[in-house]
Amino acid sequence: MKTHARTLLLAALLAASAAASAQTLRIGFADPVSSADPQLNNHAGDRSLALQIYDSIVDRRDSGDYPMLAQSWKRLDDKTWEFALNPNIKWQDGQPFTADDLVFSFERARKVPGSVASYAGRLRTVEQVIAKDPHTLIIKTNVPAPGLLTDIGAIYVVSRHAGANATTEDYNSAKAAIGTGPYKLVSYQPGDRSELVRNDLYWGAKPAWEKVDYRYINNGAARTAALLAGDVDVIDKVSPSDLAKLKQSPNVAIYAYPGLRNLLIQPSFRPGPNEFITDNDGKPLPQNPLTDVRVRRALSLAINRKAIVDRIMQGTVTGSNQDMPPKTIGYNPDIKDIPYDPEGARKLLAEAGFPQGFKLTVHVPNDRYPLAPETMQAVAQFWTRIGVKTNVEAVPWSIYSGRANKNDYAVSVLAWGNGTGELGYALVNVFATVNPAKGLGNSNWGHYSNPELDKAMVASGEEFDDAKRAEILRHAARILSDDVGVIPLYHYQNIWAARKGLKVEPYVSDRTSAQMVTRVQP
Repeated sequence: MKTHARTLLLAALLAASAAASAQTLRIGFADPVSSADPQLNNHAGDRSLALQIYDSIVDRRDSGDYPMLAQSWKRLDDKTWEFALNPNIKWQDGQPFTADDLVFSFERARKVPGSVASYAGRLRTVEQVIAKDPHTLIIKTNVPAPGLLTDIGAIYVVSRHAGANATTEDYNSAKAAIGTGPYKLVSYQPGDRSELVRNDLYWGAKPAWEKVDYRYINNGAARTAALLAGDVDVIDKVSPSDLAKLKQSPNVAIYAYPGLRNLLIQPSFRPGPNEFITDNDGKPLPQNPLTDVRVRRALSLAINRKAIVDRIMQGTVTGSNQDMPPKTIGYNPDIKDIPYDPEGARKLLAEAGFPQGFKLTVHVPNDRYPLAPETMQAVAQFWTRIGVKTNVEAVPWSIYSGRANKNDYAVSVLAWGNGTGELGYALVNVFATVNPAKGLGNSNWGHYSNPELDKAMVASGEEFDDAKRAEILRHAARILSDDVGVIPLYHYQNIWAARKGLKVEPYVSDRTSAQMVTRVQP
């Protein structure tokens, strides 16, 4: 009897454990999270974590804008918008959500101390935010702003009562991390994981998972191993080198979708000498050769993109000739593919006064963009063949982001997500002349500046006619291409892998969140 009782107890414990496991989703994700403060940095990892805890005034997806905290909205005139808020939403601590929380959130997002990728650019057109009553918000803009919904939809909304006296560390400790989203933050462990639980007060459909273990695994092979070993249920940014192995596993399903994220090489436009650019004897050059468009064009022509796409990325990316991929707003079909032309590159270098080339050091994060270090090693070989002897230094993101943001490097690398599905987002953040006071150029690490492009950015931001705005953005793409303000390489696919029985559907851009994962109906 005792043996039978122990057997029954063990079976009960195993059943309870299996039931608990079935209610817990374990995600292994690639993008580092700099903070649990949803307004500190506009980084992909930070946004993916915040997406599960917080909401925005509108639900911004790749396909458009949808009701979220605001049930509806209308333009009262070209510079005034009115938003009717959902009166049934509560914060995760039970307090009511009101228009005043939006006033506070938009004020705070402009000036979070310590930010290296501010959200201020998304609020550049917002002149005044007024709580007309608890459930009505008025936003006045300083110019006609047809892109307002896209901009403010990027801001995660935090509560005034929890955040008024809170620091970023209070969000990291979960003390101030009170959102209106489907999951609540239990703990955030930098460089490791975040633990979430279902928000039973959530205003929308009941979240699918009781608990979420959101685990940072920066190495692609390690993510694959964790999935195959059963340590996690879902992984993102599947390494191209592991794709075939995962496809052969009977216990794994692959979900691949076209992506918007573009891997860009950003040359520095800082005048004068640069410690990472020297002559062939190692002596600093008096002037930065990258400020010459002929040199930038030479570097672009020297890259064999097809070889990188086929051999390094194994067909999981698409070579790019501009920032946006085809069939998006701002893509210019008249821009030709960039040929692989090393001889033409050498001629351009000679015309620019560098017939023997020079030495260059490129910096790339080693823990953020899939196979970016390997890609840049290939680029370095192509550049060395035309006389620009190139060294690659792979740096942890925690160090890289701060130095790149200060334009310390000669060449930096950025994988820009294009999360709004149109070029205007990148114009403001990546290609606009850097102006922190206006929130412009927050990710313009090379400090590129082109007055014509800035004019196009302003014009596109004030044009309400969709067709005219699209034409302005196509013109902006042409300006950027002709000036080689950046060197585009390829657009990533978004690839997830999950254990059998789970389905992954994209929510927005290449974010990874628990809302994207559901059980497959038998």
